[in-house]
Amino acid sequence: MAAVSTATAVTAPPAGLSIAEAAERTGLTTDTLRYYEKDGLLLRAVGRSSSGHRRYTEADLRWIGLLSRLRATGMPIRDVRRYADLVRAGSGTEADRLELLRAHRRVVLDQLAEVTEHLGAIDQKIGIYEDVVARQESEAARA
Repeated sequence: MAAVSTATAVTAPPAGLSIAEAAERTGLTTDTLRYYEKDGLLLRAVGRSSSGHRRYTEADLRWIGLLSRLRATGMPIRDVRRYADLVRAGSGTEADRLELLRAHRRVVLDQLAEVTEHLGAIDQKIGIYEDVVARQESEAARA
């Protein structure tokens, strides 16, 4: 078995991404990443380098991406935390996870319907103004 050079081990880059790199990749701030970790929203503790700096794996980033999507759709932190707890608990919690996601989906669909209704009202108003502007331009062209 060949000996590993100490120089190689010292100069080799640490595995994973720094918190700044993870923030850039996820579009979140370093403060948000620290909050997610502190508040128990991550699936596991973020790895650390020998110097103690956080090192994020691709699996960490995928999970953070899902958390971001859940939050972007308005899922409350308490529900995100519950979901993370269920995932960490492992097999046997799938029915609870499914119900939590289905309940959130219903909320998102209700919000989407409301926003769609508001968009319809805006489109109607735009149509009225487009007609008015077109009529004014037509009258101006005839004058």
